[in-house]
Amino acid sequence: MYRMFLRFSFVLFSVWILLWVFFGLEYSGLALIGFFIFLGIGFRSKESLRGLSFPVLIFGVVATALFFPQYFQEIKGYSLSNLITPLIQIIMFGMGTSLSLSDFSEVVKSPKSVMIGVFAQFLIMPLIGFSLASFSGLPPEIAAGIILAGSSPSGTASNVMTYLAKANLALSVTLTSITTLMAPLMTPVLMKLLAGEFIEIDLLKMMWDIVKMILLPITAGLIFNKILKGKSDWLDKAMPIVSMIGIALIILVITAAGRDSLLSIGPILIVLVMIHNLSGYGIGYYLSKLSGLSERDCRTIAIEVGMQNAGLASGLAKSLGKIATVGLAPAVFGPIQNISGSILASYWHKKVVNEK
Repeated sequence: MYRMFLRFSFVLFSVWILLWVFFGLEYSGLALIGFFIFLGIGFRSKESLRGLSFPVLIFGVVATALFFPQYFQEIKGYSLSNLITPLIQIIMFGMGTSLSLSDFSEVVKSPKSVMIGVFAQFLIMPLIGFSLASFSGLPPEIAAGIILAGSSPSGTASNVMTYLAKANLALSVTLTSITTLMAPLMTPVLMKLLAGEFIEIDLLKMMWDIVKMILLPITAGLIFNKILKGKSDWLDKAMPIVSMIGIALIILVITAAGRDSLLSIGPILIVLVMIHNLSGYGIGYYLSKLSGLSERDCRTIAIEVGMQNAGLASGLAKSLGKIATVGLAPAVFGPIQNISGSILASYWHKKVVNEK
């Protein structure tokens, strides 16, 4: 069945080209959206392509928002951007239900790897983001979004990519957890220092917004996990699916809200985000190598540094009241990092780990 979806996706691609050529791009939207959806489902037919299934589906979501933005901006006067914070809280609650004290064991087992990972996370990406924003020539609020994406902690997607890359999954979970818990302090401070010249930053308000979006839901998830330990298997199975749907909805709403700005400066922003993302992988990896870490730990830190919590950055853009400008870079960062992360993880999965 998956192969049938894969074959039909190429038929839809051909239809999209024909519609674009003979009737114009504005009439080809449904065919392009269908192509991405069928291709994403079809990728599940091959083990080597399964990691790309969700990112390709996200491209379908982005195409939907670009062609039909009016349906995803508001419903009967209710702004759909108000859904972003609750969706992030649900995702963070799911993260809390999957955590336990044992997830922080790497702090004791490999303190050096943890320290380098945390240091790299809150130094490399924010500084790269600041450099790109400063020289981009983009409007200040859009440029600030690049810094915001870089100043966010790593996302849970990095744990999946670490597993696929045959890297150190325990270290990945530890780094994601620690940087996420540090975010209420580090992200606002970094934004104040690096993005203060682009937009006005209310330090205390941003701290409280992150506490509401991250710490409170994660704490609730931890308590839930403690009380129902061993009795919530259904939740463990459901939360990854809920999280993926939540991420898709967040990207859908942000892309629809910032459609006009994205179409006018899209290519430049995409290139800058790709440089940001790939630089995180490269610098994270070689900084770890120079620090004498094992190959598995180097791979882990590279992925942790390169993959940011774009959902949190989007939520903060919403709290700033600038979802259509500051929120654009995080919205672009999400799909791009999932594609690049999947490709990198697939490459490392096939490459034997040399622990010498």
